[in-house]
Amino acid sequence: MPSPAPLQEDWIAVNEVLVLAFAILVILGALLTIRESDPFRKLISLGIMIGGVMPFIVDRGLLDVAIAIALIAPLSTLFTLMVCGRGES
Repeated sequence: MPSPAPLQEDWIAVNEVLVLAFAILVILGALLTIRESDPFRKLISLGIMIGGVMPFIVDRGLLDVAIAIALIAPLSTLFTLMVCGRGES
C-alpha cells in the first residue's frame, strides 16, 4: 500500500491539533463550570464548553443536533441571566 502524500499528512496533523484544541476547550469549560460559584461566570464557562463540543457534534454528521444546540444554548443563557438579574434586585 503506498504511503499518503505529504499534503495529506499535513492535513492529518492539522486535524489532530484541532481535535486536541477542542478537547482542551471542553475540559477547561467543564473544570471552570465546576469551580465557579458566581452564576454569570458559570454561564461563561458553559459557553466555553459548548464551543468545544460543537465541532465534535458536527464532525459526527449530526447537523440537526448542532443547529438545535446553536439555537437553544444562547436562548437558555439569556433566560438564565434574566432570572439571575431579578434575584439580585
